[in-house]
Amino acid sequence: MRLDLSADVGEGADDLPLFPFLTSVSVGCGAHAGDATTMEACVAEAKRLGVAVGAHPSYPDRHNFGRAPMQMDPSALTATLHDQIQALRTICEHHDVPLTHVKPHGALYNQAATDDELARTVAGAVRALDPALVLVGLAGSAMLDAATAAGLGTAAEAFADRRYNPDGTLASRSDPVALIHDPDAAAAQAVAIARAEPIATLDGSNRTIHAQTICLHSDTPGALQIARAVREALESAGVEVAPFSRR
Repeated sequence: MRLDLSADVGEGADDLPLFPFLTSVSVGCGAHAGDATTMEACVAEAKRLGVAVGAHPSYPDRHNFGRAPMQMDPSALTATLHDQIQALRTICEHHDVPLTHVKPHGALYNQAATDDELARTVAGAVRALDPALVLVGLAGSAMLDAATAAGLGTAAEAFADRRYNPDGTLASRSDPVALIHDPDAAAAQAVAIARAEPIATLDGSNRTIHAQTICLHSDTPGALQIARAVREALESAGVEVAPFSRR
């Protein structure tokens, strides 16, 4: 078994200590969080540790941390995605680090998981900028289908620190049990996903999620302990933890 372990970073948390446990990172590009300074720090640390780097663009909505649903004209959304991704790519080029993937953030990620038109806009924006980029999306989502149709590489993503609805979408953060704070519970969920074993959803039913990358969030309380527990559990289970972009 091989699996990537990633985190969303550059979003204001003390996330550099997580990097030694990760094989890829998705870096906030300034629209919901982050700036040139945080992008520089993340790219430099990723290069030092051999961690793959991707862009984590969002709706242009710092006030809501990119987690509020929006409706944007496709051309305006494409423009902001290009600006965000290019901002990070310029920094990557300065450090001689390849930009390997794009993973939308927050509401854009969740809406594009089920909205076919929005998914096509996101995939089209990424392809127009660089068809070699991999689009990361929720396992089983419309965004991955749109990326495949656009000729992009894809990486199906699952989460160690989030709970799922029965349909495979992520539980809303407004639900008090949406986040998994216990490192052992997050590690157990990650191992189950890696083994393609069922995990419990919010209504008590089970669902199997097939993924190439498992994500955790740097702003989840106890993120460092979660990252350590997940990495150790995956390796103990015989999973080869490696960036999907280098396979």
